[in-house]
Amino acid sequence: MHHIDVRMEKDVYDVNNSIADENARHLKSHGVRAFDLLGAIGSGKTALIERLVPLLKERGLRAGAIAGDVYGDDDFQRIVATGIPAYNANTGKECHLDAHLVEHAIDHLPLDKIDVLFIENVGNMVCPTDFKLGAEKRIVIVSSTEGDDVVNKHPMMFRDCTIGVINKVDLAPLVGANIARMESDIHRYNPKMPVFKTNMKTGENIAPLLDAILA
Repeated sequence: MHHIDVRMEKDVYDVNNSIADENARHLKSHGVRAFDLLGAIGSGKTALIERLVPLLKERGLRAGAIAGDVYGDDDFQRIVATGIPAYNANTGKECHLDAHLVEHAIDHLPLDKIDVLFIENVGNMVCPTDFKLGAEKRIVIVSSTEGDDVVNKHPMMFRDCTIGVINKVDLAPLVGANIARMESDIHRYNPKMPVFKTNMKTGENIAPLLDAILA
């Protein structure tokens, strides 16, 4: 028989959420607005940061980032190349960031030089859902190359996020993905979620997405 200790699971989430609340207070005290970026490996999380940084600069806003990954610094190096302060948070065997890891990462960032902080979670459509980090909004990114059933397979991710992004719309015809179905599935699980269909290569719909993030 498979036994689950419900009390232990609740304790883990309670502790995490308490730290997340403290992260939020800490960031707010420095005037930093934080946003989670969630999605599968290759969905376009890092590419979105690369696109948003110059747009924020045009608006007089300074960006920073936390790059979450199981191992390595590939995404971190791409983010640093944009010229913003960043911290590489490797989780080891864990498939998600948690509030304590973010708390540690925040301590290594020059918060007084950051207006907008992006927290790029580990590429995963399941594990990050239950672990709040202290951000004010959560943006979930899926791509057409994941298949048009990706939303229907991960309903909790969309129920718990604030903004939806369907990326790589230009590739949909090549992989046989139905973008309309993906958007319909998102609204089935989260009717009020704004959805942006993007192409990171051309920058399509990135500016209005940023408007929604900062709204």
